[in-house]
Amino acid sequence: MEGSIGFWGWLVLFIIFLPIMFFWAFALIDLFRRDDLSGWAVALWIVAIVFLPILGTLCYFIFRPVTAQDIKAEEEYKQEYEFNKAAAAADKLHKLAELRDKGDITPEQFEKQKAKLLKE
Repeated sequence: MEGSIGFWGWLVLFIIFLPIMFFWAFALIDLFRRDDLSGWAVALWIVAIVFLPILGTLCYFIFRPVTAQDIKAEEEYKQEYEFNKAAAAADKLHKLAELRDKGDITPEQFEKQKAKLLKE
């Protein structure tokens, strides 16, 4: 059938073409949001990204300098990760205490599990 996209056409579209297009679009969006690059640098990156879509985009993300905003976002992520890790350990410790109080585990098993949790 002419005009219809077969299985392989859809596969190429969704697995290869669309991710590359999103990657390309994100590079352009990121480039326009930056205030640390001069107008000439932005213009050169646009030329590289538009005329060499895959290679230019890949080079942009590889050689892109780290900004203060990137560092701040990474620090916030690390803080949130540590908080979630501590909250999960506290929740597990609370559940262990409940099991100990019910008599489902012995105090020795509780102490062993508690020591293991606190090491993580």
